[in-house]
Amino acid sequence: MSLAAFHANPDRGEIAGERDARATRFHMTMPGYAPTRLAAAPETAAALGLGALHVKLEVERFGLPSFKVLGASWATCRALSARAGLDEPAATFGRLRTLASGLGDLTLVAATDGNHGRAVAHMARLLGLRARILVPDDMAVARVDAITGEGAQVEIVHGDYDRAVAASAALADEHHLVISDTSWPGYREVPAWVADGYGTIFGELEHQLREPFDLVTVQIGVGALASATVRALARPGRFMLGVEPADADCALRAVRDGEHARAPGPHRSVMVGLNCGSVSQLALPDMRAGIDAFCAVGDDSVETAVRLLLGDGMRCGETGAAGVAGLVALREAWGEESWSRATGGTVPPVALAICTEAPTDPESFSRIANRR
Repeated sequence: MSLAAFHANPDRGEIAGERDARATRFHMTMPGYAPTRLAAAPETAAALGLGALHVKLEVERFGLPSFKVLGASWATCRALSARAGLDEPAATFGRLRTLASGLGDLTLVAATDGNHGRAVAHMARLLGLRARILVPDDMAVARVDAITGEGAQVEIVHGDYDRAVAASAALADEHHLVISDTSWPGYREVPAWVADGYGTIFGELEHQLREPFDLVTVQIGVGALASATVRALARPGRFMLGVEPADADCALRAVRDGEHARAPGPHRSVMVGLNCGSVSQLALPDMRAGIDAFCAVGDDSVETAVRLLLGDGMRCGETGAAGVAGLVALREAWGEESWSRATGGTVPPVALAICTEAPTDPESFSRIANRR
């Protein structure tokens, strides 16, 4: 079934925190910076019974096929600046590169299911540092090749993404700096900086989307993007929907069953960037306070979403289309009552989604796109 689980969040409350504008100013100094496009998806909106659907297309950032480099670059800037003993982070990319050259023998480390690790490896290459990226053993060859193409050492961990995270954490020492987008006990600053880096998306949206919108759908892996999204966009009267794969619904379980609940797996969704068994404890309070409902969806929903978005001229990878997959699953499960039942509204909502990646596994994307 497309909609595997739906949990209306009884703890929805107030969101505290502001966007760190320094991250956006830093990104604007990086070579090749340009705002990503906000596009209308009228055919998808009509198919789903929405008033309109706007999609922020994070399919290319600084030559990479996803938004992840926004978080990886700012977190790297903050972490290297802190290691150098600076009270304030390097304000420009040029200053950061000079700073990195004086830090000696240093390797950036990350665990990844694809895009985050590639982004960390990309930053290491730009800064003249080494990168060591740990990946689960079921990651597609195309994604591994993309990381090694950045000059990184890739280490395959026998197990899932959570095991790769644990293995990366164990590497931290004076010569290995871990740049992770998820948190664990004693490790919170860097993933907080990653989420701050994603704020550039929403700074751009302030100038791109002037009309009111009623519904925001956001995909959840460990939760860093969802945390940044609710901090930027949660408002009274605006419905926030969190979307996860059916077999990796770690945020839904943590909100519903207790913060240490996890999705046991195996995590085999085609939405590979969301195949996480444990939510970031740093991101969880924001999601609990800011997301109105969580839904877990099957791969059939995201495959439908990929094809619908293609009809509107958008090439979104499976993880990238996951937010729209949540809308697909609700519509298929509840029909014409879907939006009144989910949001309580009486008028079809105007929705916003973020396509977080271009296709990163060509074989998988081709199979989905050509299926009818």
